[in-house]
Order: sequence, then C-alpha cells, then structure tokens
Amino acid sequence: MKRNRLSEVKKDVFLQIDDGIGTIVINRPEKQNAIRWEMWESLIHIVTQCTNNPEVKVMIFRSSIETTFSSGADITEFKGIYHNRERAVAFNELPSKLEKVIIDSPKPSIALIQGFCVGGGCQIALACDFRFTDSTGKFGITPAKLGLVYNTSGTKRLVDLVGPSRAKDLLFSGRIIDAEEAFQMGLVNRIVPSEELVEETYRYAKMLAKNAPMSLSGAKKIIEDIFRGSVESSVEIEKMAIDAYTSDDFKEGVHAFLEKRRPNFRGR
Repeated sequence: MKRNRLSEVKKDVFLQIDDGIGTIVINRPEKQNAIRWEMWESLIHIVTQCTNNPEVKVMIFRSSIETTFSSGADITEFKGIYHNRERAVAFNELPSKLEKVIIDSPKPSIALIQGFCVGGGCQIALACDFRFTDSTGKFGITPAKLGLVYNTSGTKRLVDLVGPSRAKDLLFSGRIIDAEEAFQMGLVNRIVPSEELVEETYRYAKMLAKNAPMSLSGAKKIIEDIFRGSVESSVEIEKMAIDAYTSDDFKEGVHAFLEKRRPNFRGR
C-alpha cells in the first residue's frame, strides 16, 4: 500500500499505520467532515493509541476528501446539547481534550490540509506541530459567528503563532482567510503545489520518522514548555537528556556516524 493512498473504510474517523506513519483520517464527506460528539471521542482514542504504539513514529491528520479538512463541530448537534448544562460542559471539553493529547504526545504531528479548515477543524490543525496546505486551503476560527468563546489553550496557541493583533482579527471577525494569508501570518508552515502536497507531507513525515524518537520527544517537550512559559520544569528535561546519553539509540547513532551508514533507531 502506498503511503499516500487511503483505505476504503466506512468509519467517520479511522487510523491507518504504514511505514512508521500513523495517518488519522476524518471521513464524513457527506457533512464536509463536521465533527460530531462520537468523532471527538474517537479522535482522542486514536491519538492516545498512536502515542502508546511504538510502531507509530509520526502522526498525520488528513481528510478523506480534497475539498475540506474539516468544517468544524457538527452544529446540528448543538440544539440537543445546549439544553442540558452537563452535556454542554462535557461537549465543550472534548475539543480541548483532543488538543491536549495531540500536544502532549511525544510523537510529531502534521496536519495535511486541503480546502476548508474551520472552527474545531482549525483547532485540531493548530494543535499539530506542523501545518502543510496547498492553494485551496481556507482557514477560519468562527465562535463569534455562533455566540461562543474560543477556549483558552486554543487562543494561546493562536496568539503565539500569529501574534495578539492578528489573533484578535481572526477571532473578532470570524473571517475566512486563504492559504497565502495564513502562511504570511504564520498559521501554516508550508504551501505546496496541490499535486505534490500529499507526497511532500509524507516525505517530510518519513524523514522525521527516521530520526531518534527520544531526540524528537525531548525537543518537543522542551519547546512546548517554552511555549507554555514553564521552562522551570528543568528536572524532567535534564532527566530526558541524561537518559538519551545512556540510550541504545545514542550508541547506535554514534556507531552509524563513524561507520558512515544510516542509523537504525529503536526508541530505547
């Protein structure tokens, strides 16, 4: 199976593992990948599954269709949810829980974005370490259109990526921006020609997957701590650094360098 080819699966959300890459697919094309309650729960479960699976080195989030990454939460569910405060609180927590498991996972994550990436879909993309798109990419964070307030962690990530003034622009207006403006803002990492986007995203993921897992997880942890303003947690970080120096992967990396061959890292 080619890395850029998806299985014919009938589930709204599914995981496909191939060659060290865990592809997490949003697959509700008839509703433009609007994410309903059960899908949020499935996404949380799948990310946790990837985190705990040593076979998965990198996660890629993508859509089963080229026109939409995700149109966000399924608004048709809102009427039934928000008549009950307990259900409303539980539902509101789901996107934040998903965001947290993506961010806290030691595995690098990439959002492969084609078409609309709006609301909760954009929140998923922002939680990823990288966002790759093509010229069709369109981005928006739209709680102001619904009378909602964007969550604190998502807002902080947005501010850290694009700055406070641009974050206010996006949140106050709820407007949809194109790929070029998103790139200029720092919302996306790369704009790739449409015909090359999938292959380039998997090529980059495969490059990351070949590197030492402990190095990737350590770097991600340190960067996230700086991102959150919690660099004081240096004891844990120093332990990670010491563990890396005594790891089999470090020995393998040194031997491979001296022997002029590609290292075979095993994550231990």
